[in-house]
Amino acid sequence: MKVVILCGGQGTRLREETEFRPKPMVEVGGRPILWHIMKGYAHHGIRDFVLCLGYRGNFIKEYFLNYEAKNNDFTISLGQRQQIEYHGQHEEQDFRVTLVDTGLDTMTGGRIRRVKPHIVDSTFMVTYGDGVSNVDLQRLLEFHRSHGRLATVTSVRPTSRFGLLALSAESQVTQFAEKPEVDGWMSAGFFVFERQVFDYLEDGDSCILERAPLERLAREGQLMAFRHEGFFFAMDTYREYQYINGLWDKGQAPWKVW
Repeated sequence: MKVVILCGGQGTRLREETEFRPKPMVEVGGRPILWHIMKGYAHHGIRDFVLCLGYRGNFIKEYFLNYEAKNNDFTISLGQRQQIEYHGQHEEQDFRVTLVDTGLDTMTGGRIRRVKPHIVDSTFMVTYGDGVSNVDLQRLLEFHRSHGRLATVTSVRPTSRFGLLALSAESQVTQFAEKPEVDGWMSAGFFVFERQVFDYLEDGDSCILERAPLERLAREGQLMAFRHEGFFFAMDTYREYQYINGLWDKGQAPWKVW
């Protein structure tokens, strides 16, 4: 089972951290948020990744090219016959990572379309490179296989960005809720697709997955939602970067299921 992770956006709302690196490489607890996402999938036995690169994609390439040296002690023999002996083994020994340059300004649907040659199975997964969750990915897969449609999106209850007030007719505050959950469901990514979904992705780099492709799938009854009542968080702003790092530092990271 392959997991496509969208890693190409410019992360303009997190410019304090993304000026010189792509958002998936912004660190949470000293590790790129991309690493956290991959570890979550690996916990559920899914370890074959396809990364859609764009903005500062070489940063991500260099990270994985140097992964062994960064995560192991090693002995290096210098000279013309240079050799490296690694000591010990990190926990990502069986990860398989395909890195694909999908263009600087390509939209989400266009990026997925560009990695089609690397998707050989009938079913594959897709998610964003900035969101972490404790979603049960095996249950998600079971749900997808049970309904027989082409696509599944993981849905969560949205949280208001602002405190909400309940007011009486006389304008007395009868209830105050700081950033409560609001009615309805929103997409959290963590998609499961059948290969036929590629037929819904228009040619060209301007194809936005969340527009025409998913709208058409929904119209045709081919899109189902897996309801996740647990934790989900997307890191989009510097304040959110501080918040998610605070959770990790306090040992209160719900997405750390490994």
